[in-house]
Amino acid sequence: MTRNEKILEHISKNGHGIEIGPSHAPIAPKKDGYQVDIIDHMSRENLLAKYKDHNINLDNIEEVDYVWNGQTYAELTGKSKHYDWIIASHVIEHTPDLIDFLINCDAILKDEGVLSLVIPDKRYCFDHFRPITGISSIIDKHFSKNTIHSAGTVAEYFLNVATKDGELGWHAHTAGTFNLAHTLEDARSMVQVVCEKNAYIDVHAWCFVPHSFRLLVHDLYGLGLISFKEVSFQPTDGYEFYITLSRQGAGIDKSRLEMLNDIEIEVKDENKQMTSQLLSYEQFLAQYIAQIGR
Repeated sequence: MTRNEKILEHISKNGHGIEIGPSHAPIAPKKDGYQVDIIDHMSRENLLAKYKDHNINLDNIEEVDYVWNGQTYAELTGKSKHYDWIIASHVIEHTPDLIDFLINCDAILKDEGVLSLVIPDKRYCFDHFRPITGISSIIDKHFSKNTIHSAGTVAEYFLNVATKDGELGWHAHTAGTFNLAHTLEDARSMVQVVCEKNAYIDVHAWCFVPHSFRLLVHDLYGLGLISFKEVSFQPTDGYEFYITLSRQGAGIDKSRLEMLNDIEIEVKDENKQMTSQLLSYEQFLAQYIAQIGR
């Protein structure tokens, strides 16, 4: 399956949908016949100005139907239980309150509606050195009604943004050197902005491997905090994985213990790949030195 086929697996052009934050890369564009409303953080005119010097096709930027300024999606659109589907690619990891985001999506979806998510796998993107998000932080920040990222979240993000072979996203077999993108002073200044101005700084608040997110959805549903269960899951391709949620979803077909073991396997697999790459480099270096010695 192609990337778009995975995202659109449960989405029909006959339905009316929402795409959240497509920016310059919509997945279900109006020009392709989708009945879609766009939610973004700024108007099309402002998006055009933002990306005019980024060497992208500006024609791909959709007309924005709803400019989001912190309202619930029901308040923003004036609609409740209205949409057949929602697409949110690389959105959920930015949300200060992940549970509230899912509740917001739930409020505007029909009973049989689906939410299609594309989520970065922390193993293969700039979140690589950050810990996997646990459920405690997600629940605590929901009940604290977080609307901006905390100083601690901002600090952790800026202290750990990493590149591999100069890239912010890579795949499992990418070789190369890790480097940190920001300085300690960068982190300090961003924390200061949050503390002194109570400002929203756009960062990744949450970090997942595929099965950690699947288990998180399962547990949040079991605790009665969300109404969604898993409909389908597609494993990591490149640096992202794909999951569709719905009130009608069957949920995961494994026990919690099996899912926890799967998370451990995912983390161990990445450690093995890193060790293998290191050994390959050492072998190359040894061969190179041997050749010089001849």
